[in-house]
This record gives sequence, structure tokens and C-alpha cells, in this order.
Amino acid sequence: MKTVQRSIWERIPIWRDKYLNLWRIRQLARKIARQAKPDSAEKPVVVFNASTRLEYMSQNGAFSLLTAWGLRLAGIPVIHFVCQRGMSRCILGSTERNYLPEMPCQRCMGLSAAAFSGAQVQGFSYSQEADLVNALESLNLDQLAAFRYQEVAYGEIVLPSVRWCRRRHTLEDDEKTRSLFREFILSAFNIRKEFEALLDQSEPRAVVVFNGLMFPEAIVRQSALQRGIPVYSHEVGYQPFSMFITQGEATARQVYLTESDLELSDAQNEKLDKYLSERFQGKFTMAGIKFWQGFEGLDEQFNELSARFTQIVPIFTNVIFDTSQPHANVVYEDMFTWLDDLLTVIKAHPETLFVIRAHPDEMRNGKASHQTVKQWADSVQAADLPNVKFIESKEYISSYDLIQRAKFVIVYNSSIGLESVLLGKAVLCGGESWYSHYPIVYFPKTKKGFLQQARQLLEAEEVSPPENARKIGRGLLYYQNFRAVLSFERFLEPHTIRGQVRFKHFSPSLLKPENAPAIMAFNQGIKRGDMVITIPPEDEK
Repeated sequence: MKTVQRSIWERIPIWRDKYLNLWRIRQLARKIARQAKPDSAEKPVVVFNASTRLEYMSQNGAFSLLTAWGLRLAGIPVIHFVCQRGMSRCILGSTERNYLPEMPCQRCMGLSAAAFSGAQVQGFSYSQEADLVNALESLNLDQLAAFRYQEVAYGEIVLPSVRWCRRRHTLEDDEKTRSLFREFILSAFNIRKEFEALLDQSEPRAVVVFNGLMFPEAIVRQSALQRGIPVYSHEVGYQPFSMFITQGEATARQVYLTESDLELSDAQNEKLDKYLSERFQGKFTMAGIKFWQGFEGLDEQFNELSARFTQIVPIFTNVIFDTSQPHANVVYEDMFTWLDDLLTVIKAHPETLFVIRAHPDEMRNGKASHQTVKQWADSVQAADLPNVKFIESKEYISSYDLIQRAKFVIVYNSSIGLESVLLGKAVLCGGESWYSHYPIVYFPKTKKGFLQQARQLLEAEEVSPPENARKIGRGLLYYQNFRAVLSFERFLEPHTIRGQVRFKHFSPSLLKPENAPAIMAFNQGIKRGDMVITIPPEDEK
């Protein structure tokens, strides 16, 4: 009885936050509807996100709603393309933690009803294509991944979503995976059909989607681009309640700087140093998630181990199903193929202590990977190698202490590579990253080149980063964090549920472009026909 009572008491704040947030969202939506005066001469903007929230509001769900409200208050018509039982299987109802026999449509539609109250909504429901069902029925995993129908590569489009839901890159050819593949393809076909009808009716000036990689948004993005309609995708930024948006691919997070962007003022340098100081202590969140529970320094046992070697080289890995991985897999097929190659380097250099670090998000509760670096390390018997120290994802040893002791740093595409540059270290990348386009890291474009570069760095007496790497890296990180993102901190606060958000009390007038730099920048991007965001220094958060 006590356990049940404690569970109920623990859930009261969650229920309170949920219904209070729903009430606030509905009230704001109704006020926006009364104040918005769409210009009939303006072409509409279509807004779509079906992979970012269910009954609670995620950061990306809130970004989508806030920017749509800002457009409407500026007189630009907005059409919300809204799922209303429109998929046989959706992303968030198909994860390992939340694999439901029936989709959680009612919960999702309840939040949609509040969020889009008084807005122009084009809903879509699900209908099955019999010929497509028959075409998919007997296919194996490889055939599903390569499946095309009516000249659309549906298998390729849904593959990242299947990997994300199955929490692995190398998929198992079992019935559960094949079933998920089939249902995602059927659902993607239905979304495309419904969205094409909307495009025929509305002829929008632009389409705004979450992420652009998950299959519902990916198929919408492809359909719009085929008609020459600009598509902007968004993801969470590195600062709390910030949104990164681009006409490219948001999960790639690419930004392009001019020479003047690299020159930071004293105030900007101070702001960046404060951010880095907190980051180096593990005091940061991403999408509302705190990865580190506190850092531990390198202990005496590690010091005794490292004393046996002439140099230390940390190797930082990623989560294999993360949405950044399709962009990273340019030189190597995937991160584990890269690690296999690195193993040959490790065995050839017994004088070097290689510290392989699993990403802290790899074993996050509710999102644990089913294909892990730990499994790889066990399979190749890395622990038996005298010059390998493996750090698991839930060991809170400070990565930054490792970097300070390193001769140089090896990463796949982790952002810690850029931080290593700022700490004065040379960095060798195996995968493409949002910062590897700049002359601040070593990023060979072939497997042979990667292995040669690794050996050269290991055998050199001294290793230095490329010229001006630290200056360029600081400019790049500052721009990424504070000028290429839109801040909605004025409107949002953390929810009781980790990673979700609540709407603050605010007047809808604060969402008018003249009152909100983020809304101003977003609206200007829509009107220009591009989304190259540069927040002026006086409006930086």
C-alpha cells in the first residue's frame, strides 16, 4: 500500500504540470486566434511535426508552435498539417520502451486540440494501400531497406527511423523489425498522399518541419522539395530552450561563418568562457537532458596505469542510432567499422595508452542503445589489450581531465572534438561533423588516409592543432551557440518530466516580431526564402 501511495504522490506534480500546461497552451492559442489577422494576399506556411511529442510538450513541439504563432501575428497564414490517426505506426509509439499494441493517438490528439485551437488545421487519417501491402508482405530486411514504390525510395526514407526505434544501427532480420519497417513504409506512403493533396490545394510559400530525418517529416520534406518549395527543419540548440533551424538538414547542424564572425568582442569572449567553464564541469543539458551527474577526476589507479606508457590518446565515441550518424558516415560505413580500423592502430602502438570512452547517453534510462560500444569492446576483447582502458557510459570520469593529459584526441563526430580544440589539442576525426568543415581538425577523406594520419600523429615527437584552430574554433562555437540559434527562453521553462517543457505566463503580444528577436529572425527568413540565422549581437542571449 505504501508503494502505491508513494507512486501516486510522486505523480501528482506531473499531472499538475500536464493539465496546467494544457490550459495555458489552450488559452494562448485562443488569444492568438483572436489577435491574428492573416493577409489573404500572402501565401501560407505549412507547419508539420509528428515525431516530437505525444501528450506532453517537447522543446521542438514548443518551438514549432511558438514560431507558427509569431507568423500568424505578423499576418502570414499558417496551416498546421496534423496527424489524426494518420499512421499505422508512429515513431514515439514504436520505441523499445513504448512499443504499444495500439498507437497512443488519443493522447497525442488531445494535445493537438489544445495547441491548434483556433488555427487552420489540415488533419490526415490513415488508409491502407492494398497493392503496397502485397508488395511488402514477403520482403526480407535488405529488400525492405532498398524498397521503392512509384519511384519513391521509401525503404531509404524510413531506415533512420527504424534504427532509432530499435536503438541500433545494424538491424536484426526478425519479424518485429520487418513489421516495423512495413508499417513505417505504409504510413509514409499515406502521409505523402495526404500531403500532396494539401500542396495541391494551398500552394504554400514554405514548409517547416521538425528534424527532417524521422520518416513522417522526411517524406513531407521530400515532397515539398520536389515541387521547389523551401523546407526548413529545426532541432534543439546547445543552449537551453534554443532552436537551430536551417534550409539544409538540422541534424547536420552546419553553419557557415565569415571572417568577421571569428572576431569575438571582450563581452563575447567572456560569455563563451563562462559557458565553457560550466561545460567542463558537466553542468549542461541538451534538449532538457542532463548527461552527467557530476564529474570524477582521474584516480590513483589510472595514474599508475598511465605511468606505464609514453603517451595517452582518448577515443570518444557516439550513440550509434543518433540522428547525427547518417551525416557522420561519410568515410566509414558506421562508427563500429571505424572502431575496427582503430583496433589495428591500437595493437600496432603498445607504447600508447588508448582510453576508449562510451558516450554518456548510450545507456540513458528509456533510451538505452541495443548496439553499444561496450558490446563491441567485449566482442574484440579490448580489455585484454594492455594498452586499452575502457570507460563505460555510466562512469563519470571527467573527459576534460583526459583531454588535458592527451597527446591528441580521436573522435568520430562528437562535439567534444571541438572542445578539445579549444583546450589546445589536435583532433583526428573519423566521421564528418558540423565543425569538421573548418581547418581546425584533421579529417582525412579516406579510410587509408585516416589510418596514415593516426600513425603520423602517434609517431610524431610533438603534435599541434592546425594554425589558428583555437581562434576559429572559438568563433565557430560562439556562433553556433548564440548567434545561429533562436532563443525561446523567454517563453518556456522545464516541465516536471525530464526533457519536456511548460509554457510560461506571457502576453501574446510578446510574440510579435518587433518584441521577440527570435520571431523576427524566423519571420525574416521565411520572407527572404532562406533561413540563414544571424542574431545581432545586441539581441544575443
